[in-house]
Amino acid sequence: MSGVAPESVAVPQSVGVRTPEAGQGATAVEDLLAAVRGGRMPQIPALVAALDQAQRRTCLPALKALRKELREEWSKEALATKGALMLAGAGCHTGPAGAASWLGARDFTSREWANHPALARLVAAQPVEWQIEVATRLAARPAPRWGWSLYPVIEAVVRRTGCAVPQSEPFVREWTDRKRLGSGPRPTLLALLRADAFTPVLLPQVFELADVGGPLSWRFSPRPGDAWTEAIAELATVGDLDRADLIDRCLARLLRGGKPADQRFFLDVLRALAPTPQEYAARVRDVLPLLDGLSVVAGHAQDVLAGLDEAGLIEPEVLVESSAVVLFRAEKKLVRAQLGWLERAARRAPGRSGPVVLAAAEAFGHPDQAVQERALNVVARHLRAAGEAVLPELRLAAEALNPAHHRRAGELFGAPVGGDGDDDPDTGWNELLPPAPQPLPIGPPIASAAELAQELSALLAADEPEPAVFERVLDGLVRQAHQDRAALAEALEPVRRVHPWHGVDRWRDCSPRDVLHVAAAVAGETPPHRIWDFLGGKGRSPLRGRNNTAQGTALAARLEEAAWQVTADRPPYLLAIPTDTTGALDPGTLVERLAGYQAAGVTPGRADLCAALLRVGPRADAGVLRAAEALTSPSGRWAAQWLRTGGLPDQPSERVLFAPGRGSKRGHQYADRWWEDVRRVAVAQPGIGAGPKGPDGERLAPEFRALLEGTEPSVARARKVGDWTWRPTAHWAAMLPWHREELAARWLDHFAAGADRDERDAGRLLPALAEAGGPAGLALHLALAYGLGARHAEDRTAAVDALLVLAARGDLDGAQLGRELGALVDCGAVKLNRLAAALTLAAGTGAYGTVWSVLGPALPALLGGEGTPARGLGDLLALAADCARRTRARGPVAEVTATAERGGSSRLVKEARALRDVLAG
Repeated sequence: MSGVAPESVAVPQSVGVRTPEAGQGATAVEDLLAAVRGGRMPQIPALVAALDQAQRRTCLPALKALRKELREEWSKEALATKGALMLAGAGCHTGPAGAASWLGARDFTSREWANHPALARLVAAQPVEWQIEVATRLAARPAPRWGWSLYPVIEAVVRRTGCAVPQSEPFVREWTDRKRLGSGPRPTLLALLRADAFTPVLLPQVFELADVGGPLSWRFSPRPGDAWTEAIAELATVGDLDRADLIDRCLARLLRGGKPADQRFFLDVLRALAPTPQEYAARVRDVLPLLDGLSVVAGHAQDVLAGLDEAGLIEPEVLVESSAVVLFRAEKKLVRAQLGWLERAARRAPGRSGPVVLAAAEAFGHPDQAVQERALNVVARHLRAAGEAVLPELRLAAEALNPAHHRRAGELFGAPVGGDGDDDPDTGWNELLPPAPQPLPIGPPIASAAELAQELSALLAADEPEPAVFERVLDGLVRQAHQDRAALAEALEPVRRVHPWHGVDRWRDCSPRDVLHVAAAVAGETPPHRIWDFLGGKGRSPLRGRNNTAQGTALAARLEEAAWQVTADRPPYLLAIPTDTTGALDPGTLVERLAGYQAAGVTPGRADLCAALLRVGPRADAGVLRAAEALTSPSGRWAAQWLRTGGLPDQPSERVLFAPGRGSKRGHQYADRWWEDVRRVAVAQPGIGAGPKGPDGERLAPEFRALLEGTEPSVARARKVGDWTWRPTAHWAAMLPWHREELAARWLDHFAAGADRDERDAGRLLPALAEAGGPAGLALHLALAYGLGARHAEDRTAAVDALLVLAARGDLDGAQLGRELGALVDCGAVKLNRLAAALTLAAGTGAYGTVWSVLGPALPALLGGEGTPARGLGDLLALAADCARRTRARGPVAEVTATAERGGSSRLVKEARALRDVLAG
């Protein structure tokens, strides 16, 4: 209806308007409907008022029919008609339930309509009981996704009638948001709140809301009282709000947890309220659990409790309880503060030394060696006052200490601490690594059309479908179409109604969800295109967006071919379906499938065969090779030669360092790159050309050759054509399960962005590459190095998993990884504190030998730089000393020795001296 004049928006002819009497009443009804069709909102209140209740009910069928007709129309004229329709429908519903349902409908959520004076006049003209009931019902409705527009209507009713103020979440949120509205000179927030009769009712409800910390932290102006925290505190001070209730609400809100912005805001409110020590002492059981919360909240609770303890306002047991929580936290600042509190308590009251030293011993198991040393110092200073009764518990706790502290602990506690019972007599350490992962079978083919419909529905419901699920569904579509296409189309119909397929958007990459294209072809609703019809610009593919990656293009080739096959050739199954979850295809299985095709006289699809060849491993046993040589079809002969020659050759990676304003070794200049302001270590590869040629001259199709084209160290290398939104997926990795080095080279920018661009989710595919096949060369080790220095903890955890998998499989080159880490730290792409956190996590699993194999070669580059040492270097040296001590590593490192011989007592120098002594035996 776009572009139609307002007057032409007609009521459907099937809906009649019957009036109980002719004459003036019929004219009034017709006038109202004409005003609605014309979008004349200002006239609606008067026209509705001219109708009696029977006439209003008579109008409703026509108004509902018009609403249904306009539901998908968004032209300027249709929007004007919708606004008038909203008013007329609300006024013609004589019952408040129907009126509230009409006004709150999703197609009437325009803020412009809700703020229109005509709506206010229409509502005000209704009976008071009607107004109150409608306002109450509207306030109770959940807020729509894109904002809540009905607040003005409800507010006007409440202020006009004096009814109870709604306390629903949408109403409270909108009330707080509207305190920021207005232009020009305005009173302070404090003045606005004091003048508002809603404040005593609604402000306490703000403490129940989630995701409000950001908006409420905004300061209106530099004037005093123009921020929420200040205004709330002042209202409590002057008695407009109950101060004790607000303190309780603050503590309850902090106890509930939530997003950091919320926690910080309500903590600021609590600080602004400034509870007295007596008020905090009365609520000590509410303050104690805050020690387990957000770091800033835990710090405040710790300060409060320490002050109460020094003032003698709480029981001594609170110190022990709080220590049991804080001393296990990772934040060293909190742990040091807790140890300081323990020491002050013991000095103030020597009689408390026993509980103090036992509480301090909780820190013996802290991952930071410096914290362990500090805790041991506290225990040593107060051990005499504590007495011998605490020694058995202290000896037990000391077993958790780093071996560097075992000798001192043994001297303090009068018995040896630690032992070598688990050590290998030759190496001194038994490395603990996870078992090398074994690929899981993909599972049997889908057996029926009904089961296929269920699997397809599950695939479409997933955010990122697993490759195995997609492959089984695609194979199931081909198998079931071969058996009974009509039955398959009937079984898929409910799924396709919920998930219609409209083609790939020109800006989107082809993805596993586009298997719906094949399902639509089964039902005969898409033309049976073949991918080869679109090569060289001969046609338009429904699966090719403007920004298809090389992987998306290869997937599109398979889907288009399958869509053609289910309507034409209908092969009994597909060749490229992998046999395990990594995407690998067993060579013997491929030969059996080709033999079945040959026996049935069916020619394999070219895209299907190319995808299958890329999935078979480089080594086939003699029996499989003999069976392959027995094949006589062209596709069989090509597969036999592919298996005999080992398939695609592995590609070595060439190391390239990029700096701002510089080009590559090959002389290419990369100006105006999005990463031009950072330095990176990158790789390039020569590419495989067209791959090995078959006996009949067969070569991989262009879509599949593009997966392994030569790469340059640039952002565009990962895709043939693409935009900045590309992101590798597990499905991409499953396309080349025996070429993880090549995948790592092409995705290196993605992994690097997690370290030097702080992007999230960059490292999640590292474990998949570690579990894949093929050599683990420079590119894979460099990707792992970037992952270990990623900004986000979950990405570093994924990199640690990959590190342990490579080590367990014997594929890790620790020296190479260490050298690359040193280079990345030197050029600023990886931060030391992040690297220290990742390697500490790896060592904590028992892989001390693996971590030392990486750290040892990295130390010369990490310590050889000039200037101020980077933050985190002391932590790395402490970790290196721990790993070297546990694994009995020996042999001096010149850079470690030079650092240890510096003057001073900085953390770096102390840890270097400890590492030097360990390496010296």
